[in-house]
Amino acid sequence: MPDKSFFYHQLLFDQMTLPKSILLQYQSLGLNENELAVILQIYRLQSEGSRLPSIQDISQYMSLKEHEVAQSLKKLMKNGFLKIEQYQEDHIINEWYSLEPLWKKLYNTEQIEEHAENEGNLFLLFEQEFGRALSPIEIETINHWLDDDRLVPALIKAALREAVLMGKLNFRYVDRILIEWTKKGVKTVEDARKVSQSFRQNVKPGQPKKEKRDTSVYYNWLDEEGE
Repeated sequence: MPDKSFFYHQLLFDQMTLPKSILLQYQSLGLNENELAVILQIYRLQSEGSRLPSIQDISQYMSLKEHEVAQSLKKLMKNGFLKIEQYQEDHIINEWYSLEPLWKKLYNTEQIEEHAENEGNLFLLFEQEFGRALSPIEIETINHWLDDDRLVPALIKAALREAVLMGKLNFRYVDRILIEWTKKGVKTVEDARKVSQSFRQNVKPGQPKKEKRDTSVYYNWLDEEGE
């Protein structure tokens, strides 16, 4: 009868530690699934001692052809996710794939601090527009947009601006805007601007217009190219 402890130890030996941030953030970094798979194969091969694996080694356990792996490698290096560096071992100069550029993008402290600052400014902006402190439920709603829906602060600001300009300053309306944008695949402020402009252009002639309000004192997100 096989020794169960052997399989247990074999399972532990077969593990590979991988930062989960790369699985959560690769899309926001601009990586596609093919490029992610190439990175994971390089990471695996390097953990096994192959610092500069060949294209053949990388593609061996992938559905991608060797020329597709080569294209992905070229794009990864061009976009600053991967680079070839030199190291010296036993007085011999060798080369290896460095994933340090990728890790820096994932764990850039300046970006983290900037994101936290943007979130703080987001709560302040809502309070300024509403002219009062936010209720616990309203704070929870904003946190839901940020944490559960994973919306960037700039897009939430854009929805708030749309509500202000439409004269419907309430959380339900802002939430409806964000839901509609999500359905339409809106991910950036620029996408939102195009959707809103298209909506306004399609308003039927003769349709009653709402009283125009002075928006000169408000931040007009329609003039922004994105944040």
